[in-house]
Amino acid sequence: MTYYVLVENGKQGRYTATILGWPDCTAHGATRQEALTRVRQVLATRLTRAEVIPLEIEQSAPKHPWLKFAGMFSNDPLFDEVLAEIENYRRELDVDTVAA
Repeated sequence: MTYYVLVENGKQGRYTATILGWPDCTAHGATRQEALTRVRQVLATRLTRAEVIPLEIEQSAPKHPWLKFAGMFSNDPLFDEVLAEIENYRRELDVDTVAA
C-alpha cells in the first residue's frame, strides 16, 4: 500500500515526517531518512492495532430549497386567473420589447 508523507525541514536541521491523512502518525529525525524510517515504524505499530477497510457511504442529494413551495397554490380557486394574468403581462412585455 502506498502512503503519502509530508517531509519538512524544521528548525536546527531536524526533519519531521507526517503521513498525510493519518492523525498522530508523525516522527522526527536528524536526517530526512531517519524521519522516514521512524514514521514508517510509527505507522507499522499503529497498523498492528488497527485495520484499514473501505467504507462506502451513500449520499442523499440535497433537496431543492424551492421544492417545499411546489403545488402550494394548486387548490386556490384564483390560481388559474393569476396564471392567465401573468401570461398576458409577459405577452405585453414581449410586444413592447419587439416594438422598441
